[in-house]
Amino acid sequence: MSNGNGVTATLGNAADSVAFQAKKIGSAVTKKADSAVKAARKTAKKAGKAVSKRTTKAKKAVGKRVAKAKKSLASASANAKAEVAALKKKGAGKKAATRKTAKKAAGKKAAKKAAPKKATRKAAPRKAAKKAAPKKAARKAAPRKAARKAAPKKAARKAAKKK
Repeated sequence: MSNGNGVTATLGNAADSVAFQAKKIGSAVTKKADSAVKAARKTAKKAGKAVSKRTTKAKKAVGKRVAKAKKSLASASANAKAEVAALKKKGAGKKAATRKTAKKAAGKKAAKKAAPKKATRKAAPRKAAKKAAPKKAARKAAPRKAARKAAPKKAARKAAKKK
């Protein structure tokens, strides 16, 4: 349906150019999106590697610290066991303790034989506690005088009734 002025052709060309431009824009957008996705993946990979490196370092450091602590505890335990064994072998404390107890027992026996028994004295009954001082009678409060405010009220009532 041409009217001879080439309107149809012009409209067709315009539609084609719009479609071409849309395709161009669409391809540019997809390229940008693809490059953004690639960059994000690359960054995520780098971050993952960095995290894994740090975690492995931390694990190693913790492992070393734990091993060191175990060694020091083991050596302390071994030293304590050796000390206990040496003390048991010596019999430390046993001889001294038996000598002291023997001296004490001998001293007590000698003291019992030498000193005659004293008559036990009965404790004298305690005297009754001092009587408490009689309580002073509480002072009674003086009766309060009637409030002066009541009188003016009555006067005011009387004045009101007169009116």
